[in-house]
Amino acid sequence: MENIYLLRRKKLSSNMRNGDMCIIFSGKQVRISRDEYYEFNTNKNFYYLTGLKDENLILFIRKINGDVKSTLFIENRPEDMIKWIGKTILKDEAISISSVDEVIYIDEFYSFLNNIILEEESPTVYFDFDRDDYRHAHIYSEECANKLKVKYPHVDIKNIYVHIKNLRIIKDDYEISKIKGAIDITRLGILNIMRNLKPNMYEYQIESYFDYMIKYSGANGYAFKSIVASGENAVILHYIENDNKIKDGDLVLFDLGAEKDFYRADISRTFPANGKFTDRQKEIYNIVLNAQLKVIDAICPGVSQSDLNEIAKENLYLGLKKIGKIANREELSNYYYHGIGHLLGLDTHDVGGRDFVYKEGMVVTVEPGLYIKDEGIGIRIEDDILVTKDGHEVLSSGIIKTVDEIEGFMRENCN
Repeated sequence: MENIYLLRRKKLSSNMRNGDMCIIFSGKQVRISRDEYYEFNTNKNFYYLTGLKDENLILFIRKINGDVKSTLFIENRPEDMIKWIGKTILKDEAISISSVDEVIYIDEFYSFLNNIILEEESPTVYFDFDRDDYRHAHIYSEECANKLKVKYPHVDIKNIYVHIKNLRIIKDDYEISKIKGAIDITRLGILNIMRNLKPNMYEYQIESYFDYMIKYSGANGYAFKSIVASGENAVILHYIENDNKIKDGDLVLFDLGAEKDFYRADISRTFPANGKFTDRQKEIYNIVLNAQLKVIDAICPGVSQSDLNEIAKENLYLGLKKIGKIANREELSNYYYHGIGHLLGLDTHDVGGRDFVYKEGMVVTVEPGLYIKDEGIGIRIEDDILVTKDGHEVLSSGIIKTVDEIEGFMRENCN
């Protein structure tokens, strides 16, 4: 079976002409202080094409006679540094994981690049100018591109980002399996929350039960900073303080996810702190759940994100109107003020934009909510969905979400 990273590089090279080159940097650690660095998180586009997570690596791709040749540049870390911070990836390891053609030490990169550019009459060099990359890997691309333009004004610099993005939008079987793994670990964390949730805990205390389970289960980390919002805090979409005491009678909104092998889960659930919904909470909860199920039922290739958001709005409006909370559709924006979801993958809000037409192989979230500040009720229900040839698959179907399921589980399992 052909190496998946080699296959991705071949697909990427279909956008290049013979002789064209592409340079992608993994990025470097950023210092917090004199004694510490931020945790390194590799450039996701680099990882997508290599499977490598180390810092200070460079991938060089060249299209030759219709084929792609890949060269990887790695550190030659001195022995005294290895004693302090450990080894970096070795040549044989890099070839085994990413199936590159050759591995060269990074101090030879510019002489290697200069020699190849001199071979070409009108060289084109692609870089990954992904400006949404919070790791600032694009800075290294810009530095290298500027050096080339100064030394070789005839070099044509182009951006490969949009082509990588288009590949990443459609998930292969390997990626789907990794997302499923992240979702399953998230499920275990949510069950641990439900077993231990009770009034008079602080939000950060119940969050710790999620933290423990995802670390115990082998997750690499968090997809994003967890939201644990009780009572009125749940009407704040990105509430992350997680420091309030949970009151008896509160609903607690959880928006959280594990990261496994760089792939993310993104799940929202809302539970009653004391294990039982009030009649009013149940009423609002079922409006949100009904809207979510209607949206999920409509997912298939060809539907647009805006279409699905309209389905959510219509069902939320009808539900609130039925219980007398609003009289017309314009009032809905007071209680529902975000989109229906987003793409999911190597990033929680994955590449691909906000409004798009669904295609087979996309993984998306569906997360309607209602946020009623005057009643201290915030409810969001979010699942992760794979778009299939004929419709969809709910990847997070194993995470309970009906009122009866939640109350039954908490009644039987709470400490």
